[in-house]
Amino acid sequence: MPSDALSAWKDRLHQGLSALEARSQRRSLAEIHGVNFCSNDYLGLAENPALRSAVADAVRNAEKVGGTGSRLLSGQTEEWRDLEDEFAKFADTESALFFTTGYAANVGLLSSLVGRDDVIFSDERNHASLIDGMRLSSARKVIYPHLNLNALEDALRQEAGAPWRKVIVSESVFSMDGDIAPLAELANLAEKYGAALILDEAHATGVHGPKGHGLAAAAGIAPKALAIVHTCGKALASAGAFVCGPAVLKEHLLNHARTFMFSTALPPYFAAQIGAAIGLAEGMNKERASLLHRAATLRAALQADGFDTAGSASQIVPVVLGNNDAALDAAEHLQREGFAVRGIRPPTVPEGGSRLRLSLTTRISQEEMSRLVRSLVAWRSRQTSLAHARRA
Repeated sequence: MPSDALSAWKDRLHQGLSALEARSQRRSLAEIHGVNFCSNDYLGLAENPALRSAVADAVRNAEKVGGTGSRLLSGQTEEWRDLEDEFAKFADTESALFFTTGYAANVGLLSSLVGRDDVIFSDERNHASLIDGMRLSSARKVIYPHLNLNALEDALRQEAGAPWRKVIVSESVFSMDGDIAPLAELANLAEKYGAALILDEAHATGVHGPKGHGLAAAAGIAPKALAIVHTCGKALASAGAFVCGPAVLKEHLLNHARTFMFSTALPPYFAAQIGAAIGLAEGMNKERASLLHRAATLRAALQADGFDTAGSASQIVPVVLGNNDAALDAAEHLQREGFAVRGIRPPTVPEGGSRLRLSLTTRISQEEMSRLVRSLVAWRSRQTSLAHARRA
């Protein structure tokens, strides 16, 4: 028989899940089926035969297929050293340090770099990994309204001349809204008010900028940033992330970032997968242009039918529906129509901002996008009819 303490814990856990259920916020794991509008595999590299072949060759020729320990203990190999040097050139920075996940990169970076005597200026829509890194840092946080540079400058001005260090933190492409931060303006504000700049390029890497090098490279500000995070698990169809920046930053992180120091290294062959993905992505200018053109076409079609696509200017196209039930119902309707679409609800997005997050990849055709819009229109018409019937 379970102890009274265990029973009490289980009861509390069930109560918490029931509360989520009542708010239509309980989540579950499920495989996706149909035309995939959930994937971050923006360039389709996860199914690319050349990348598959590169991975197979790397495994076949590997001396070992395990990391065997942290990079500081026994996991350091020339494959990782060479890949970090290559990625620093990709990012237009002096150095790069690989972390096993993008989440670990952001948490390790911020929690080790910023302290309780510092202040962080953070966009209100920044990703959870950035938020958690800031929390662990114990720094004072100033949250400015999404992309509101006037509010950011006002906040920076209030701290002008203060003895503590100041850091501006922003995504470049925001993961839920698909809009793009004005990076040149952020860099100018950082310079004007003596702040450092940290950028998360997770959804820009491989898709935006020259040869997919990201929006910081496109804006010419990469050498001015204190740190830029590029993830490998999205357009590069791999895993992990690089924190890129000055050479001294790399040395600091490998001595202080706990998510690096105490994580087992990925196997050396995995460096070959990332390296091959970089090479393939750099040569996909045509695919990048086509992807972004189709995203613009989809946004225009949705807006023409009266749907709210927020400020999307990227391959991420939200359809903001407002409440949780509407987002879940629309997602279920589209799933029945053969589309893999998920409803996104708080706390991932703000209250009242529940939505469908349509994530475009090179695998999705124009006809499939058009059919999805027609299906959404049909769903809305059905909702309107049901609402009229309830009022009658």
